[in-house]
Amino acid sequence: MKSAYELAMERLEKVAPAAQLSAEQKARLAEVDQQIDAEIAGKRVFLEGQLAKAEFHEQDSIRRQLASEIARLEEKREREKGKIRSATGMG
Repeated sequence: MKSAYELAMERLEKVAPAAQLSAEQKARLAEVDQQIDAEIAGKRVFLEGQLAKAEFHEQDSIRRQLASEIARLEEKREREKGKIRSATGMG
């Protein structure tokens, strides 16, 4: 007996079949992930260093800045990956 998830995925595949990515596209997607992961790591190192030196009343602001930077970079990741996927109509 199939789970509700499996049944839903089968229906979705019938309505909007998933496009196959080429090896080049997969490599470009991996490059985007590596680039964004490196940018996030750099922001974390910098802002966590700032956090360690900050006064107590400044720490909350730095934490919000870090969260904002990570969210911005994650959005950038999805935009870049969407451009790569849309080359096959998968976007």
